[in-house]
Amino acid sequence: MMYQELYKKHRPKALKEIVGQNEAIRVLTDLGKRKAIPHTILFSGPSGVGKTTLARILKTKLGCSNADFMELNCADFRGIDMVRDIRSRVNLAPIGGKCRIWLLDEFGRATTDAQNSFLKLLEDTPSHIYFFLATTEPQKLLKTIRTRATEIKLNSLGIKDLSSLVVDIANKENVKISEEVVDKIVDNSDGSPRKALVLLNQIIGLKDDEEQLEAIEKSSGERQAFDIARALMNPRIKWPEMAKILLELDEEPETLRWMILGYTSKIVLGGGKMASRAVMVLQEFEDNFYDSKKAGLVRACYSIVYSE
Repeated sequence: MMYQELYKKHRPKALKEIVGQNEAIRVLTDLGKRKAIPHTILFSGPSGVGKTTLARILKTKLGCSNADFMELNCADFRGIDMVRDIRSRVNLAPIGGKCRIWLLDEFGRATTDAQNSFLKLLEDTPSHIYFFLATTEPQKLLKTIRTRATEIKLNSLGIKDLSSLVVDIANKENVKISEEVVDKIVDNSDGSPRKALVLLNQIIGLKDDEEQLEAIEKSSGERQAFDIARALMNPRIKWPEMAKILLELDEEPETLRWMILGYTSKIVLGGGKMASRAVMVLQEFEDNFYDSKKAGLVRACYSIVYSE
């Protein structure tokens, strides 16, 4: 049997299996019972909390075959040509099921022209067509699209739900982990069940707590994010020192951004003389690094270092 990562192997297949999204599940369950699932649904929320999973569960509920389920990432296909392609196929009958579904992931990254063109499809959607939009940035969608879609908001999981999930999957995989390791996974998952299971996946086979904790810290980027945050909070930091830290990074910049925001938010909430500098970091790290990647991270750090 082909190996599967834990987050794929244990992906929920029914609404009742979803953890920590009670309000979203309540709404979707009610819509399903009334056979009133909207033809345009907007799934919004942080990365890795279940937007795509919910879309696939609805696919099954609606009787959509794999051949009729089209999934596009708008980070790669973001222009008006994507919409034209959909429009050219939207009137075709289902191949093997009852309906056809387009899941447009990261729809907030579609261009303004693409979104405007997409409006016409939402206004004249054939009865056998469903559009599921997923995004971490709902504020980037045109207001006219948001008002035409039924928004299902998903949240980051709390500590209790995330801990329960990690322990449950570990038991199913016959993996023994200590409470300390579970807490470490939860602390480094940013409320994301997917990230928690990725971290759990990486410690399977390691012999003791010490190795497991070290592996989590290395893989999560926690140390790298801490080094950046500590350097940025130092008003005397010089650019050569900051550049040296940045040159050694191997973690995804967007992941580091979230961690740095978490550290500096705690400083702001705690008050004190460093709060104003922490606010400066929050402002510079407000925009995501999906498109700009490491260049965006470098620019933000440069602006802070040379702010005074």
